[in-house]
Amino acid sequence: MDTYVLGLALSPPQVAERGKRTEELAFETVRAALAEAGVTRAALDHVTLATSDEMDGRSISSMLMATPSGAYLKDELRVTDSGLTGLLMGALRVASGRFHLGVVVSWSQTSQIDVDALTRMRAEPFALRPVGLNGVIADGLFAGAVQQQLGLDEAAVRTRIAERQQSAARNPRALVRDADEAAAARAAADPVLAWPLRRGHVAPASDGCAVFVLASGAWLAEHPGHRPLARIAAVSSAIDSYRLGQERLAGMAMFDRTLAEVLRRSGRAPDDAIDVAEIEAPTAWADLAVEHHLRRYRVGAISPSGGAWAQNPLFCTGLVNAAEAALQVADRAGAVQVPGASFALAHGSHGFAQQAHTFVAFERIAP
Repeated sequence: MDTYVLGLALSPPQVAERGKRTEELAFETVRAALAEAGVTRAALDHVTLATSDEMDGRSISSMLMATPSGAYLKDELRVTDSGLTGLLMGALRVASGRFHLGVVVSWSQTSQIDVDALTRMRAEPFALRPVGLNGVIADGLFAGAVQQQLGLDEAAVRTRIAERQQSAARNPRALVRDADEAAAARAAADPVLAWPLRRGHVAPASDGCAVFVLASGAWLAEHPGHRPLARIAAVSSAIDSYRLGQERLAGMAMFDRTLAEVLRRSGRAPDDAIDVAEIEAPTAWADLAVEHHLRRYRVGAISPSGGAWAQNPLFCTGLVNAAEAALQVADRAGAVQVPGASFALAHGSHGFAQQAHTFVAFERIAP
């Protein structure tokens, strides 16, 4: 793909952002990304918004959010699946040759909503909604299927939580949280949300915003003073069945298919090294399941940022992963930098129980 990351920005993560309206959060993060890229809003030819009306608590949220996101009098596109899906669409717009300099922005002030009530309303209305299915129950069903298939126990889950917390504690872009082993061990005493999923097995949600500035190769050729952070080598996305049967829950067929597809589109052989994979796993059970499916490849580091345990602004967590992956290949990840990282994957998931998967591959820019 002839698509490059010219700049990016993450808002300072907050458990609950009470000092800014959502419009202010987006405006300030977009402004920071444009400043890093060294361009102005006037130079943009398109903006991609990745946002959820339900999570924003508004009808047609983009009517209020387009202008502070930089889309006034610009070609605007909106994606409602996830933040990383927004990056995929923004990258494809540049790769089409129709657009050359644009912004992708996603946000989530998760602290202002009842996530369980919201996900319950996404269930099928005649059979699943009356029995109370929501995101937590779906994650519990997924955890049970993974436990049975992989033979995992809570000790493995606690170990994974501790590992992710320790990585997050080193990440300068993460929330400051308790990272001692006792904190992970206490998860065993937490109440069961949906067997075998306990409250402590779920990565805490947070508020945040993520922004990418994307440029085409043609734009860079015309502006030689700008050096991109990374090249987007390939993207892929797929969605699995809505039905939560055993095969769908334990198989993760769409994860395997989408991963293989993004590697093929990147021109990489199955045995080529993947230096970094930043994965979206909202629970420790999902984290272990994704790691199991990555074992068939040569993956150097999985979520060195701490993943969702570093920060987890639910709708745009995948776009945060993309920022971490791009910083890795730019050698700008700070204390969580993987030495020599030149190829990194960002993964995002959405829907009930890992239903849909998106991958974006980043490559280092040669000096």
